[in-house]
Amino acid sequence: MYSIAMYLMSFGAFIGAIFSKKLRLQVKGQAKTFYILHKYIKKNDRVVWVHAASLGEFEQGRLLMELIRHRHPEYKILLTFFSPSGYEVRKDYEGADVICYLPFDTPGNAASFLRLAHPEFGILIKYEFWANYLMMAKHWKIPMYSVSSIFRPTQHFFRWYGNKAPLRCFTHFFVQNEESLQLLGNAGFNNVTVVGDTRFDRVILVRKMSANLPLVKTFCDGKPTFIAGSSWESDEEIYIPYFAKHKDWKLIIAPHKITGHHISQICSMLEGRKVVLYSEIEDNDFNHERGVFDGRDERLRDAEVLIVDFFGKLSSIYRYCDVALIGGGFITSGIHNVPEAAVYGVPTIFGPNSKKFQEAQTLLQLGGSFEFTDSATFAQLMDDFIADPESMKEAGKIASDYIYSGSGAVRKCYEGIKSTLKEQSH
Repeated sequence: MYSIAMYLMSFGAFIGAIFSKKLRLQVKGQAKTFYILHKYIKKNDRVVWVHAASLGEFEQGRLLMELIRHRHPEYKILLTFFSPSGYEVRKDYEGADVICYLPFDTPGNAASFLRLAHPEFGILIKYEFWANYLMMAKHWKIPMYSVSSIFRPTQHFFRWYGNKAPLRCFTHFFVQNEESLQLLGNAGFNNVTVVGDTRFDRVILVRKMSANLPLVKTFCDGKPTFIAGSSWESDEEIYIPYFAKHKDWKLIIAPHKITGHHISQICSMLEGRKVVLYSEIEDNDFNHERGVFDGRDERLRDAEVLIVDFFGKLSSIYRYCDVALIGGGFITSGIHNVPEAAVYGVPTIFGPNSKKFQEAQTLLQLGGSFEFTDSATFAQLMDDFIADPESMKEAGKIASDYIYSGSGAVRKCYEGIKSTLKEQSH
């Protein structure tokens, strides 16, 4: 039944590609996968396969990939994505030797992929449990590792009708929490280690390497600043009207969808406000000798809203802000990257769809994050912060302390995997 569902999903994507640009990218990308593997992976290459569904999972596996690449340059790193939102952003990532889409999980695709890639072992990030790929890998005695994974009682593996066969194909599970350890243990799996979230190591490194952004610093001008990171329309309908009444706060908007239409929508909601687009003024326009943006410094300081209309800056911008909204709390897939902001000691707030995110739920309990469900609860949160700035700072400290206390997951995963690297050495 599972394989039939995969064939139907593949056919549905092919039909859907007629109407959806995202599906079109996925279908065209998958069609090139076997050609890419044939061209760039040779018979005698030693390959490590890392699979991430999308961009978030890529960030969870990134440091582990880079550590393996640094310590074992004899291996080629094969990185695969399932979603265009991961592949299209990271298709030029220099930390992998070969990057491509992972075809739908049909028996034929799994056999062709593993035959051409011939990995010595594979790493699947977080929620990736593709049954045919896993069972084919087990049949061919390819060790497989699950990294930064989370398990819940509601997952089908732990229901009476659940199929645990894919889980039996893993050599080891490196999970994020004790609940996952217990669930797997009760199901008969003892090859489990709790390591935490590998993203924590990544965001700590990003903070250390974050760029100075004189443009953002000039815009903020020492005033309290609110940032909406990866925000969606459903978020924008809530927070934008609030700041129309609180013009003493600077507002930075980094939308999830950066299209001309969406930027126009945001600007129409900000009618009457002084708005500047990041792309209009580049950081390299800064006159370091004079300490100003020649001819534009006053415009930046006077602006009330800065719209970040391209990717790549968000993780460094958080350092200049006092409160961060993490977008996605009102959409099906859920919120985006909480640790990316929390590592800077910034309290985070988000919509209600955060239940599947371990770090968000923990920070809610600790008091480093806060949830809003509508305009009224958002306004109450912000009013409380404005009335008590010390509580805002304390929440930020809680957030940062939590991230740093969870560091070391990448090293633990590597220590567990490196025996395979040694065993496979020739």
